[in-house]
Amino acid sequence: MPVQATLEFYCTRWGSEQIPWNTFMQAVKASGYEGIEYGIAQDTARAELDSVWNLASQYQLKIIPHHYDTVTRDFVLHQEQFARWFELVSPYPAEKINAQTGRDCFSWEQNKTLFQLAHAYQENKAVQVIHETHRQRCLFAAHAARSALEQIPELKITLDISHWLCVAENFLHDQTDAIDIATQRTEHIHARVGHPQGPQVNDPRVPEWNEAVNIHLEWWRAIAKHFSHSKKTLTITPEFGPAPYMPCMPFTGEPCANQWDINLHMMKLLRERL
Repeated sequence: MPVQATLEFYCTRWGSEQIPWNTFMQAVKASGYEGIEYGIAQDTARAELDSVWNLASQYQLKIIPHHYDTVTRDFVLHQEQFARWFELVSPYPAEKINAQTGRDCFSWEQNKTLFQLAHAYQENKAVQVIHETHRQRCLFAAHAARSALEQIPELKITLDISHWLCVAENFLHDQTDAIDIATQRTEHIHARVGHPQGPQVNDPRVPEWNEAVNIHLEWWRAIAKHFSHSKKTLTITPEFGPAPYMPCMPFTGEPCANQWDINLHMMKLLRERL
């Protein structure tokens, strides 16, 4: 049975970058989303940010800024770029901020420094900063995230559990301790269905992926149950990605399914199931 959590859905800009912002916002609003999740590059011009926030206000859409492109292995430079990104988005209202934080190749102390930088921004700006479970990043795997969450009680996450399936090459049935703490500390969901050999099934609507979909639904339902008890709003971004993240047909390179339609399907499914 549904656990009756209060849900808000955000449309990813990823995959729609070539669509003019006004057209995109119209489609987002008409589709029933409450907001957008906006991946903001370090070199994004202020004029673009001003325009996006103005349009979102006109369409009464909220924004979750998304940090993704600080990737250098030079830790000093990495820290500087990470800090500058927060300065870039600081003038703009945000529902919360989603950050792909750190690197899997950094030491724990280095990644901890980045978490502390983000927490200081959160305290200063009174906007929640959450950290995405993503390959290449500090929270790249279930066991690594469990360790970080145990050591930093205030750490909150965006759960994109599809990445952990790739790293472990299984459905994490033997890592329930990591799943339990992750679901308790999740503040935002990236609703993409992965499997042990990849971060994205070709189409969650087809019967051959029912097992994977149902396993993810159980994880997401545990998070929604927690939110229903706390009376908070759970934010969700259906985040099936475009080609080549979306599996493609050989020779033609055509994506196996329509990204926009799949993400709308995921929103409808989760509204019904959660």
